[in-house]
Amino acid sequence: MSAARPLTTLRTIAVTAALPLLLTACGYGSNATDDDKQTEVAAGAEKLSADEVKIGYFPNLTHGTALVGVQEGLLQKELGGTRIKASTFNAGPSEMEALNAGSIDIGWIGPSPAINGYTKSNGKNLRIISGSASGGVKLVVNPDRIKTLDDLKGKKIATPQLGNTQDVAFLNWIAEKGWKVDAESGKGDVSVVRTDNKITPDAYKSGSVDGAWVPEPTASKLVSEGAKVLLDEADLWPDKKFVITNIIVSQSFLKEHPDVVEAVLRGSVKTNEWINANPEEAKASANKALEELSGKALPADVIDPAWKSITFLDDPLARTLDAEAEHAVKAGLLEKPDLKGIYDLAPLNKVLRAEGKDEVDDAGLGAE
Repeated sequence: MSAARPLTTLRTIAVTAALPLLLTACGYGSNATDDDKQTEVAAGAEKLSADEVKIGYFPNLTHGTALVGVQEGLLQKELGGTRIKASTFNAGPSEMEALNAGSIDIGWIGPSPAINGYTKSNGKNLRIISGSASGGVKLVVNPDRIKTLDDLKGKKIATPQLGNTQDVAFLNWIAEKGWKVDAESGKGDVSVVRTDNKITPDAYKSGSVDGAWVPEPTASKLVSEGAKVLLDEADLWPDKKFVITNIIVSQSFLKEHPDVVEAVLRGSVKTNEWINANPEEAKASANKALEELSGKALPADVIDPAWKSITFLDDPLARTLDAEAEHAVKAGLLEKPDLKGIYDLAPLNKVLRAEGKDEVDDAGLGAE
């Protein structure tokens, strides 16, 4: 899996009936959860240009910046009297629908739904304004059936959903091995079995799949039940980094409330700094947030390895997003997208400069 190459001229590929499912996120299910909550505002705190900011994220470890930032009050602190209204989602399409409908203003989301949302709106609905997390995706297998990567041929491997971020990554890996798989049906030298992450552990235990290319904490859940990590996707990328979560904003909210956007970004940067300086406390905070959202905390044998495999960072790793889009095109699941303008990193770089940190790059895909 190589670094991104410059986007070339539009190449037309027949769009299958699977396209509406394409490029969804790596969460569980497809609907918003019913746990909207407003954070507490300090007495006398001064409002910014909006009374509230509606943010969305997943109850998922790869969205740890949002989980911890809300849980610890680090995001609200930067917003002063502008209140956070938080909503959680279980998949990218529902979060994108919420952004398009104005139900959320800012969201933590995977690269694939961001690409899909941007291209389907002809570049008019969102901007990526920051990175949030890298990594946290593994190929885990039944060690009795699969000893080496070559043993995957002829086996059944689960991915979360047709065309989602992990599905595209696995299809690209298969192609680079020289094996053939029909992207839509998943049939070929390897059987790609699209399975909801909630169901994958049961599918593994029943023997209906031999392994899975999945995000955390599903990967570590499988390992806790006897699976073995055969490949960490980070090992396939330059510097072992690839985007798994970005922060997006609606273009209208960015235009109307730049001070609020900047405050959220400042909170995100400070949250990531706190996470990296206090990994054990941050892990506990994220797990507490998950327990409040789902009613159940993750056990230590799942959250400990899962948390270690995720890197929290501000850089959106733009070149890897470009590469992920190209992988979807190569698989025949996406028309060649024009991603020019998908990023606006000026507010983030302003925050980073003020914090004495290095600026980040948009790989030539920034808004003019």
